[in-house]
Amino acid sequence: MLTLENEPVVAISPDGEIGFIPRMMNRHGLVTGATGTGKTVTLQTLSETFSQMGVPVFVADMKGDLSGIAKSGGNKESVTERVASYGLLDKGFNYQSFPVQFWDVFGEQGHPLRTTVSDIGPMLLERLLELNETQGAVLTLIFKIADDNNLLLLDLKDLQKIVEFVGNNREEYITKYGNIAAASIGAIQRSLVRLEAEGAEHFFGEPALNVEDFLQTSRGKGVVNVLAADKLMHSPRVYTSFLLFLLSTLFNDLPEIGDPDKPRLIFFFDEAHMLFNDMPKVLLEKVEQIVRLIRSKGVGIYFCTQNPADIPPVILGQLGNRVQHALRAYTPNDQKAVKVAAQSFRANPKYDTATAITELNTGEALVSFLDEKGAPKMVERAYILPPQGQIGPITPEERAQIIKQSFVYGIYEKLIDRESAFEILSKKQELADDERRKAEEEKNRVKQQKEELKAQLEKEKLERAQQRQRKAQGDGIFGDLLKQVGRSATRQLTTKVAGTLVRSILGTLTKK
Repeated sequence: MLTLENEPVVAISPDGEIGFIPRMMNRHGLVTGATGTGKTVTLQTLSETFSQMGVPVFVADMKGDLSGIAKSGGNKESVTERVASYGLLDKGFNYQSFPVQFWDVFGEQGHPLRTTVSDIGPMLLERLLELNETQGAVLTLIFKIADDNNLLLLDLKDLQKIVEFVGNNREEYITKYGNIAAASIGAIQRSLVRLEAEGAEHFFGEPALNVEDFLQTSRGKGVVNVLAADKLMHSPRVYTSFLLFLLSTLFNDLPEIGDPDKPRLIFFFDEAHMLFNDMPKVLLEKVEQIVRLIRSKGVGIYFCTQNPADIPPVILGQLGNRVQHALRAYTPNDQKAVKVAAQSFRANPKYDTATAITELNTGEALVSFLDEKGAPKMVERAYILPPQGQIGPITPEERAQIIKQSFVYGIYEKLIDRESAFEILSKKQELADDERRKAEEEKNRVKQQKEELKAQLEKEKLERAQQRQRKAQGDGIFGDLLKQVGRSATRQLTTKVAGTLVRSILGTLTKK
């Protein structure tokens, strides 16, 4: 590592070497420039410099190029030529590798990097799910209901399950928690489905990250934690929400240490413009608070983006260390952006800053670090030192070997799925379904009994009717027969009685 009066050197200008004061590097910083102007190489050089100071680093790797930090450099002719032209080897520069820990939300190119739903909280999830204010309020109520019922929200299926449960039982919670609109529940559920389709289920779960694993050193060098972000960048909100969660976790978990002699951790937030796009006011205030206070915990945050105008003024004003690569001024908007970038530096009477920004070559930048009193130094036009590690990615086999040799290997690789909201609510739902099934079966049994009884009564009624009909039919035939027999007998009896009576009368008359 090149040093200048105990200041690590990161750039060389015609007037000499440019370094920074280590205890001022937790005052945050900004690295800007158009695509292809050298920002990624600058990130690598800065990361290596901090590592050599014994300061751990976290950096997102958009294209896989930063993995080369793990391997000794000198593989590019342009680098060796620049090293020779500046006489860097005589000043202490040497090609070397640095300790690297690879991380990957998807667990493909590094150790799985996860958090729990409860840890990320409703505020970040509201932005992650792109909810409006009303829907966000309902999500906050759902988190409150989970807390009040001791339901752990660990992974995505836990959140999906409790949203479903609250939606199905809204009437039970409205009196205590306020209105929970079915439309808001539906919007949250749709957003969760979209988030799952983007691969966010890998983001939530256990074991969750222990931030102490970011703060390691090896052989006197700070470990460079490289997040594989090439796949993650396809889901910008997941990417920015995750990095913001990491900052929030560092802010909440690390103790206050004031202004140390050197930072405890340097955190590079690449593609920072995506973080602030459409950011709600309440979240912007949270980010401002983190940036303002986290330096007292020894953490320096360096936002990397194309233009200083991408950063809100309340944040930009707290970024004291600046590296500005070239910007192009082809349109009126571009010219305005250049002017804004130039105004963010302390002017140097040797040249016009706005003009210099448009003239910078690849690898050249305007550099301004804080002095010992915390005030920005005058801007200098300089070339960033080439990296000591390899420029460009290492092979997949080399990456796999480094992952297996890591001291955290095996800790995060095995997913833990302990009992949480999903399991508890599923059991509760199964019991409720079982009770409903039994109640339905009993209802059907009683109904069937009633129907059977009714059918039996109908059958008996029909049988009685049939019996009456048969009886009526039987009585009619027998009655007719009796009537005929009766009439015949009556005639015979009448005839017999009449004959007897006539004979009796005639006999009497004859006697007389």
